[in-house]
Amino acid sequence: MGEGEKNPVARSGRAEVEAFAEKILQTPMRQTPAKIMGRSAPGRGRLVFALDATMSRQPTWDLAQKVQGEMFAAAAACGGLDIQLVYFRGFHECRASAFMRDGGGLGAAMARIEVRGGQTQIGRVLRHIRSERGAGPLGAFVYVGDAMEEKADDLGRIAGELGLLGVKGFFFHEGGDARAAACFKDLARLTGGAYAAFDSGAPGRLAALLRAAATYAAGGHQALRDRAEAGDREARLLLGQMK
Repeated sequence: MGEGEKNPVARSGRAEVEAFAEKILQTPMRQTPAKIMGRSAPGRGRLVFALDATMSRQPTWDLAQKVQGEMFAAAAACGGLDIQLVYFRGFHECRASAFMRDGGGLGAAMARIEVRGGQTQIGRVLRHIRSERGAGPLGAFVYVGDAMEEKADDLGRIAGELGLLGVKGFFFHEGGDARAAACFKDLARLTGGAYAAFDSGAPGRLAALLRAAATYAAGGHQALRDRAEAGDREARLLLGQMK
């Protein structure tokens, strides 16, 4: 889409979720906040759901697509949640959707995306999240990936800024890349968030982690603490790391 073309996320007349999702995913992510279709209702939290969509991610992308609806379900008891999908892939391609209020919209958006080869663009994702925080309240983001091919110090600087802004990052790491694990742990620490590893062959773990993160984004520390005290192991894991 050319730079002069009107941003489709600003069009509010779309009634069908699938048509809407197809349009919003044509807009490249910019360094300044894009216009959002609607605003979060009072009492609703906002969460950025960011994923690595490079070629190695196909199994985990499919898994995330299957379990993403559980974020909305977990957040419903805490006032609800609006979620924005952000992903990168290919050659310098990094995109963001509008904020969506149900798993149907997010699932439809994810179904239209194919993984492609490319290097990680975590820095662009973090800068975008910083811009979204400037546009309105944003308590947390989730990042799901398996690798890190950027300068850790550069990422750490932006993560530290997000921490000062009160935006906590939940980094969910698939695979055994030691460099990525060390970086993701540090980025989570700098934001005041949490890190957890998972295996794409065990879908229940990622689903539980997403539920816990969504609970925090919708209801804050108390909601996550209530979930932990009710016996949720992943909620306890995240809560134990958070500042």
